[in-house]
Formats: sequence, structure tokens, C-alpha cells
Amino acid sequence: MREADERPPRGRRRAIALVGLVAALAAVGCEGRRRAETGQAPQPRSGPALVTIDLSGGVPEVPPSGMLGLSPKRQTFDEALRVVEKARKDSAAKGILVRFGSATMGLARAEELSAALARAKADKPVFCHAEGFTNATYFAAARGCSKIYVAPAGEVETIGLAAQIVYFRKLLVDELKLSVEILQVGKFKGAEEPLTRDGPSEEARASLEGVLSDLRETWLEGFRTGRPEAAKFVEEGPFGAAKAKERGLVDEVLYFDEARDKGRAACQAVRDDVRFGAGVHKGDGDLADVLRVLSGDSASAPIALIRAAGSIRMSGEGGLFGDGSGISEKELGKLLLRVEKDERIKALVLRIDSPGGSALASDLLWHQLMRIRDKKPVVVSVGEMAASGGYYLASTGSVIVADATSIVGSIGVVGGKVGVGDALERFGVHAETFPAKRGDQGAATRAAYLSTFVRWDEPTRDRVRESMKGIYDLFLQRLAEGRRVPVEKITPSAEGQIFSGREAKTRGLVDELGGLGTALAKAKELAKLPEDAKLVILDSRPTLFELLGDDDEIEARARGVVAGLPVTVPEDLKVLLRALAPLAGTERTVLVPAFGFRIE
Repeated sequence: MREADERPPRGRRRAIALVGLVAALAAVGCEGRRRAETGQAPQPRSGPALVTIDLSGGVPEVPPSGMLGLSPKRQTFDEALRVVEKARKDSAAKGILVRFGSATMGLARAEELSAALARAKADKPVFCHAEGFTNATYFAAARGCSKIYVAPAGEVETIGLAAQIVYFRKLLVDELKLSVEILQVGKFKGAEEPLTRDGPSEEARASLEGVLSDLRETWLEGFRTGRPEAAKFVEEGPFGAAKAKERGLVDEVLYFDEARDKGRAACQAVRDDVRFGAGVHKGDGDLADVLRVLSGDSASAPIALIRAAGSIRMSGEGGLFGDGSGISEKELGKLLLRVEKDERIKALVLRIDSPGGSALASDLLWHQLMRIRDKKPVVVSVGEMAASGGYYLASTGSVIVADATSIVGSIGVVGGKVGVGDALERFGVHAETFPAKRGDQGAATRAAYLSTFVRWDEPTRDRVRESMKGIYDLFLQRLAEGRRVPVEKITPSAEGQIFSGREAKTRGLVDELGGLGTALAKAKELAKLPEDAKLVILDSRPTLFELLGDDDEIEARARGVVAGLPVTVPEDLKVLLRALAPLAGTERTVLVPAFGFRIE
């Protein structure tokens, strides 16, 4: 056995790793054409086809990370939209089959998907099947599908829209004796309320109920347009499969293979062509992905798309819920610098789905985006949410495009800490603060104000509030500059209020209603590019050589993976906790909405 200090030199170890990768890639390359599914006869390779778009694995805004930086092909939302559009224009595609499975998605993505399917439905039949429909997936199907099928044991869970917020004050303060020092700027902001109240303030209730009412109207309009016979029932669910058919919400109760066969027969297709999700044929695209990982993606095109999803953070912020996902100032900054310097890129489309986060990171990224806008058009496409720090970034757009059901706004500031001093005193743990400056009554408190063992006195609280007010004023100035309007025009929509995309357009926070396709078309128009201009998607996945960095770096990455293992916490709660993660680090001010929830 080798001694510890007799390991191969670092370069040789890297070469060994590369040899292992080549062997693995050779195995993948020998896989060949996908075999026919069990029980199916081999199908023709050409001829009229039923295109299958399998969304059952989900449609995230950004690709999931895979081994060595590789990620599953055609698994992101923007790719799903492109597949639908290509199938619409493909003369060999005689029909489209959308498999929802039992997947969930946000209401804004469902709205955008429904519009894409509705355009396709005007040219060819679109069949939709699900094991179970949610508020959002049924919204997409009702508007965009010619026929809707559900599995025999499935449900149509159209139950109306609602939001739920959990309040922890009694547990944290009364039971655990923690001190909660959280302040806000903006009377509608309310991000601290789950920690400081047992229920919502009137302002928070009015803001949330207002946006839910507006979203509900858009949701119902989709049913009235696409499936009017079902519109009067959609808030009375959940419905079992038989009852859903009886009420006209679905056309037939079928298993997926039966729905596929029926769709193929209806459009006289002789083969299935899976173009998205599980079962996609592997081809040249996978080799291109391998080459990108090995040497870095140097491809370019006139239009660049960058997807910015998740909470905004400074590099190095993490912790239990700030697990390294989301929008890193450092990583996104690298992509923006590339767009700024690459003269071949004539316009940037920034796709934002973010509840905000670090105020500092938001401002640094705002500055970079404004530098780009001085040189080339920046079109912002809002996904589910561009709230608080997310809207901070969105304000840099030459044009901002949002879906009617997107969440926009929450212009306000939250800051503070949760103190453990009083709680630990109950168990005999005491922390004493020793100020260097004597004679000043508040010296100890102010010198140690970041400590979780010390409560804030009123002078300290006033200082913190004053600092936060400065950040709030800066926030308004940045929005005014980005939107090219006076601060006075932004102020009525500030104070932490949230709005639907439709209301945001009325208030001048958004320029156009539409989805990613609308944003891409606008970018081409502003850059004076043809409709068929190429698109490059930029992301921050590391290259293989970056992953095979110094041994210390490899170990650090491994530790980061362990630290980032999923925690059993409801995903809706994680949205808020990740956005608040900077408060557990070195920052005391964040830009986040008043709650963490996703309407489905």
C-alpha cells in the first residue's frame, strides 16, 4: 500500500480522472438508439409523427446540476417553449401530446405554456394527459389543449387560489425566549411579520388579498377562453376522474399509453417523436455538452439568454437554507461581464424568477446590468416573480416583459437578527460584552450590535433604521434611473406592495405583458436583428478542468455538497428562508417579499 505522501503528482491524478471520464463517455456513446418501450413494436424512423412533450419531470427555470457539470438535456422551461414552437412549425408533426404526469409548476409558467400551446392548437391538435392536474397545470391544459385526458385513479385538483403564511412569534419569543430584532422600511413590506406577529397586519393582508384577487381573475379568464364549460366548476374541486369527466373538465379517462394511441390515431401519425423530457433520443447535442464541460463554452450568438432564478446572495453566503443555489453575485457577474465584452452579442435577455435577497448583491448586479444596457439592449422576462431584489435587477431592462400572473414589486427593505441570548440564559449560558470605550451608556450595545447574544437598545435600533432608510432611498433611486422616470413616479408603488404582472403594467413597473417568447422577439427588434437570429444560453456551470482544480478545491467542493444536502423543510418555506439567509451571515439588510409562497 502507498504511504500518504506517495500519491501520484497532482497533474497525473488529473490525467487519471480524465482517463476515467473518457471511459465513461465511451460507454455512453455505445448506447445507441433508444430501444422501443416494452410491448411496443419498432416504429418507423420517418413519416407523420405525434410529438410528445413530457413535462412530468418538471420544467425548472435553470437546469439541474449533474455529474461533472453535465445536466439532463431539454429539461428547462425555456427549452420546453422552444420545443412547442418548433413542433408547431414542423410539417412532419401532425399532432402534439403533452404529458403533465403529476408535476407542479407556478401559475406564471402555466400561463406562458398555455399561450404557446394555444398557438400550436390553432395549427394542429394538441392532446394533454395527466395523472393529476393542479390549479396551474389544468389552467395550461384548459387553454392550450384540444383534448384533455386524466388517469383513472387521478384527480383534477382545481380548488381555487389561496396563500398561507406561518407565524412563529409565539414559538420564538414566548416559548423559546429568543429576541427578534427585525425592522422594515415600507408599510406594506411585512417580511418580518411571520417572526414578530401572530397574524398579518392590515397592510400585509390588503397587499396579499389584492394580488390574489387579481391573479384569480386572470386564472378564470383562461378557463372562460379555453374551456368555458368548465369555468363555473374550477373552484369546486378536487374532482375524481369520473366526476371531472361528468363536469366537462376532461374529455376522457385514460391511461397515458391509451391517450398516446388515441392521439396518434386521431392525427394519423405512424410514429412517436419524444422531443422533451424522459425518452428524448440522445444525439449530437450530448457531445456538444461534453465538449463544453471539457473546455468551457465559447459559443456565441447575437442574442444571449441568462436565467437568474432563486434568492440573490453574495458569493460565499450559504448555511442551512442558503445552500449555494440561487443567484450568486460572483457567478452571475461573470456571465454579465462576458455579455458586456463580447461584441458578437447584440442583445441580452435576462429571465428573472427571484424573491430577492442580499441588498448589496442586488446593487452590484444592477450596476453591471446598467453598464451592459449602455452598450446593447437588455430585455427582462419575469417568470413567477421579480420581487424586491428581483425587481431591483429587473429595473435595468430596456424593456420589462411579465406574465399577467407574475408577482412584481415588494419595493422595500427588511433588516435585523434573531437573538439567542435570553434563550440561553434559561439554561445557564451567559454572554458578557466588554466595550473598549467606557462611559458611553450605549457603547456596549452598539459595538456588539451584530452579536446574536445582545438585544438592541432604542439608540441602536434608530441607527439601524436610519441605515435601512438609506438603502430604501437608494433602491428608489436605482429604480427611477433604470425605468427612466422620476422617483415620485415610483413612490406610489413602493412601501413593499406586491402586484400581479397586469397591475404592474398599469403602474408602469412593467412595459409589456407576455412571456419569454415575447421578450426574445423584443430583443431582436431592439437590436435590429432578423427573426431567425441565433440564441446562446449562458450559464455558470463549471468546466471539467475547474472541477478538477487543486486538491484543496476538490475537497472544498465535496464539503459544499455535503453542506448543501436537502433538508426536510416545505419548499415554500425554503423560498423565504433562503432569501433571508444573508441575515445569518455578515449582512443585516435584505430585499425580500413579505412571504415565501408559490401559487400553483
